[in-house]
Amino acid sequence: MLTAANKDSQSTIFEAGKISYLPANENSLAYAGTTVAPAPRKIEFALKRILDVAVSSSALLILAPVLILIALLIRLESNGSPLFTQLRWGRGCSKIKIYKFRSMRTDAGDPTGVQQTVKNDPRITRVGAFLRKTNLDELPQLFNVLRGDMSLVGPRCHAVGMLASGMLYEELVPEYHRRHVMRPGLTGLAQMRGLRGPTDRSSKARARVHADLYYVENFSFAFDVMIILGTIRSELTRGQGF
Repeated sequence: MLTAANKDSQSTIFEAGKISYLPANENSLAYAGTTVAPAPRKIEFALKRILDVAVSSSALLILAPVLILIALLIRLESNGSPLFTQLRWGRGCSKIKIYKFRSMRTDAGDPTGVQQTVKNDPRITRVGAFLRKTNLDELPQLFNVLRGDMSLVGPRCHAVGMLASGMLYEELVPEYHRRHVMRPGLTGLAQMRGLRGPTDRSSKARARVHADLYYVENFSFAFDVMIILGTIRSELTRGQGF
């Protein structure tokens, strides 16, 4: 059942009356294991995977010099590996290891992802601040896309045990794990709509999860293309990572 808070958070994403809400469930983890997303034609998923492989492999080749330069800059500023790995939720509630450029001091990072980043976070390095602002820290996840852990478009790839407003996501939104019927994405509907940054209020977290659930419910290859184009436009006009 939708509470007033649910509706308020969702109204920030979609115009009223233009979304069919997904039903809640009593045991989200078990529910995700037995629920299949509404199945588009197989060609939709085939096209999605072809796009993932084509874009990620091409980008990794073209951006290789940039990736190397970023790694060198990170290493020059602080000791430790230029890459950061973290355990996150994958498709079917599996756990996957994702890669990012390290943006924090090695002695202050949180590999669990439970301690969320905040504005002006003292753990972030100078190079890291630039990478997060421009989202260049996400580029190594193209490798995750290439090997099939992630997709270019999908629900946000959350760390296992991640908190929102001091609560686990699955406690805050009972149907949370339904978003894991599809591979997590480098971008998604929530990011395209500007729903980013710390989830210090429960309404923010619910808004993002409901955006992911709406995507899963309404997936199509054309929807993916629209989200990719919308993300590019959003990043060029209002990039807001930190």
